Amino acid sequence: MKKIAISRLNELFCAISADKKLYIPTDDGANQAKFALWQEGMALTDKLNTVRSAKDLFFPQVENLVNFKNEGKTIKIIENRAETEPFVAFGVRACDCRSFDILDRVFLSDPVDTFYQNRRESGLIITLSCSRPAETCFCGVFGIDAADPAGDVTCWMDAENLYWRANTQKGEALTAQLSLLEEDDGAAVAAQQEKTRAILAKLPLNGLDLTGFEGDKLMELFNSPKWAALSESCLGCGTCTFVCPTCQCYDVQDFDNGREVCRFRCWDSCMYSDFTMMAHGTNRPTQKERFRQRFMHKLVYFPNNNEGIFGCVGCGRCLQKCPIHMNIVKVAKALKEDVQ
Repeated sequence: MKKIAISRLNELFCAISADKKLYIPTDDGANQAKFALWQEGMALTDKLNTVRSAKDLFFPQVENLVNFKNEGKTIKIIENRAETEPFVAFGVRACDCRSFDILDRVFLSDPVDTFYQNRRESGLIITLSCSRPAETCFCGVFGIDAADPAGDVTCWMDAENLYWRANTQKGEALTAQLSLLEEDDGAAVAAQQEKTRAILAKLPLNGLDLTGFEGDKLMELFNSPKWAALSESCLGCGTCTFVCPTCQCYDVQDFDNGREVCRFRCWDSCMYSDFTMMAHGTNRPTQKERFRQRFMHKLVYFPNNNEGIFGCVGCGRCLQKCPIHMNIVKVAKALKEDVQ
C-alpha cells in the first residue's frame, strides 16, 4: 500500500500524464461530472459518479470506422484510425469497473471488435473506492464491493491522503514510475472500508432479490401481463440506455460529404422505435415490446447466456435520470412473483 497527500494530487496527475493521456472525473459546469482529459490544475470532482461512465473511453458514443471514395470504377477504402495511445482512466467507481467485464464478453468474443480491443489493451484503469454511496446505489446486489473495487490500481481517499494499491502488472508498472508515492501500512484504508460497508448494508436497495431471474422462467417473464402497465408511461427517450455503463447497442450509418462516404458507429437504444429497422419494418413495433426487451436482456437473457452474470452493475444512474422514474429496480420488484 502506498499514499500521497491530497495537496499533491496535481503533482500525481502531472507525473501520470507525462507519457500517457490521463482522464479524470471533473465537474462540467452544469452541476454534473464527466470524464475529461486532464490538464494542469484541473480539479477532481467531489461527486459520487459521472453522468456517463468511463465506458465512453473504450466504446465512444460516435466513432468514424472507415471511409470510402469512388475513383473511376473502383472504390478506395480509406483506413483512418490510428493505434490508440496509452491512457489512464482515474477515478473509476467499482460499479463502472465491473461493467468492463460485461462489455468484454460482448466485444472481445468472436468476432472480436478490434476498435474496443485496442482501447482495452491501451487503457489502464485506476478505481476509486466509494466512501459516501448514495441511496440509489445497489452494486452489492451483484457482488460488487464498493469499498474495495477492482481495476489495475485501486485508490481510496480521505481528508488528508490518497491511498494507492497496484493490482495487476499494468498497475505495478505504473506504480514503479511514481517515486512521489510513499509507503503506508493500510490502517486508514481498513478503517474507511469498515465504515463504507456499514453504510452499504443500510442502503434501501441493498436487499434487492434477483434470484430466479437467471433461471428457467424465461417464458413466464416474457409473457407476464405486468409489462403493459410497467411500460405504459415510458417515453422511449433512451436516457436509461445512454447513461448505462453496460449498454452496448449501436448503429452503423454512412454519411456522404460530397467527396467520400464516411462510415460511423454510434450508440443506439433498443428503446427507440427505429432500432434495427429494416425494409420490412421492425420486429418490436410497440413501446411495450421495446421496454420488455431492455429489461429482459439485463435480467434474463444476458445472465442465461453468461453463467448467471446480470447485465446490470447497480450504479443507480437510471434511477436518477429517468424522467418518469421507471427503472430496473421497479421492474425487478414487479416481476419477482413471476419467478418464485
